[in-house]
Amino acid sequence: MTIWEGISQAFAHLFTLQAALGLVIGVVGGMIIGALPGLSATMGIALLIPITYGMDQTAAILMMAAIYTSAVYGGSISAILIHTPGTPSSAATCLDGYPMTQKGEALHAIGLSTTASVIGGIISAIALLLIAPPLARLSLNFQAPEYFLIAFFGLTLIGSLASGNMLKGLLAGAIGLVVGLIGLSPEVYARFTFGNFKLNGGIDLIPAMIGLFSISQVMVLGEERGKHSSTVKEEAVIQGRFLPPAKEFVGLLPLILECSVVGVFIGILPGAGGDIASWVGLNLAKNQSKHKELFGTGIPEGVAAPEAANNAVTGGALIPLLTLGIPGSSTAAVMLGGLTIHGLNPGFELFSKFAGITYAVIIGFLVANILMGLVGWAAGRYLTKVSKVPIPILLPCIAMLSIIGAYATKQNMFTVYVCLIFGLLGFLMRKYGIPTAPVVLALILGPMADEQIYQGTMQAAGMGGITFFQYMMSRPICLVLLGLIVLGLFSPLISKLISKSYKKKYGEVGEAAEDI
Repeated sequence: MTIWEGISQAFAHLFTLQAALGLVIGVVGGMIIGALPGLSATMGIALLIPITYGMDQTAAILMMAAIYTSAVYGGSISAILIHTPGTPSSAATCLDGYPMTQKGEALHAIGLSTTASVIGGIISAIALLLIAPPLARLSLNFQAPEYFLIAFFGLTLIGSLASGNMLKGLLAGAIGLVVGLIGLSPEVYARFTFGNFKLNGGIDLIPAMIGLFSISQVMVLGEERGKHSSTVKEEAVIQGRFLPPAKEFVGLLPLILECSVVGVFIGILPGAGGDIASWVGLNLAKNQSKHKELFGTGIPEGVAAPEAANNAVTGGALIPLLTLGIPGSSTAAVMLGGLTIHGLNPGFELFSKFAGITYAVIIGFLVANILMGLVGWAAGRYLTKVSKVPIPILLPCIAMLSIIGAYATKQNMFTVYVCLIFGLLGFLMRKYGIPTAPVVLALILGPMADEQIYQGTMQAAGMGGITFFQYMMSRPICLVLLGLIVLGLFSPLISKLISKSYKKKYGEVGEAAEDI
């Protein structure tokens, strides 16, 4: 199926009331979540996935994609106004965004962030539309060995999600793999069920994710309640001009376009993400500037460059996710879970059997970035008030939504218990500096690898009794995937070196992302 045929099918799925509601809820909800320091796109998607059960597939996936891109933008609002990055990818924006606020140019800075984010998001959506379909065609040649290596490749990214401590990341991944083995094996043997028939189907993904990300965050913020009475300490004065003047915009446009393209490619690379892209974008701006000494004092380039780069990452990250099922970040891992729950498996099937839905989501993702700009223009000056929601009010709301969402998965209390247990597990992990994202990644990909190696072994036995390893090494695509796996094993070291070099170069504010 050609791109144009897919687009023609998309409009029937896109122009529905549910799709429109999913788009609006995703954009507005994502901006609010991103603007609240301590929350994230990952948590927002995990929290709202249960709401999508009653929605059609297009509206559900579109809402998740809209939350993803708008939460990244929303994080820049608190970074600019209160020097607190709402998301890790907005840490670089603090450097010049907050000094602009101190100079009375807060609205101007938000306008620059909005403009650059929209352009970066639109370019990433176009890249998604052009790159994803040809890449998905490669998956037509995939059999069990390729799918096993795809799953294994995803597991190698655990180190990339480990926040600089690979040992703790591997420990989290091991927890996820063990949990993923609970239930009936491909050979129909019960594993780790301890005689409880409710565990035969395995651990439900959504209650586990809600517990790990949402309930654990409630516990963390609750523990710190005595330190802060609200999510932020101060409120900025919002005044001035929102949209950049035409002359300034024309001067910034080449930089914004360059950072957007760089952001797309960083998004495609597993394990990099928006935080790396924002620092790379800021570095590009500084290297090309004739006034390098002004960076950090509140100049437009210091806001536009990182914001274009980090929002361009969102569409880039969806390319390997939709085509190969490779989640390169915790947000993408949660979205992979959302796709699976709605019966959409990444690969060529998304661009053939479900082409109408997939292209509707891609076009809707483009529209979401435009709508994000309109909402930002209309409400950007008011979002700082959202950031001042008192913690005693915020925490019960999150806890209530989490428990309702967990119960809604199967309408029984067992899923609520699963949610609470994983919430406690996530809290303890975060208490000791163990990342929670690798648990989700392993929980999704572990059973997939288990099933594919079983099927591959059966296929190999039917080909003259060769081993699964011999069968795998005889397939050219498997050799390419093995090379990518080796690259994935080194990606944490590369990302860590890049991140450390930029944070050291740009000062202590670079460390703010580590606390989010």
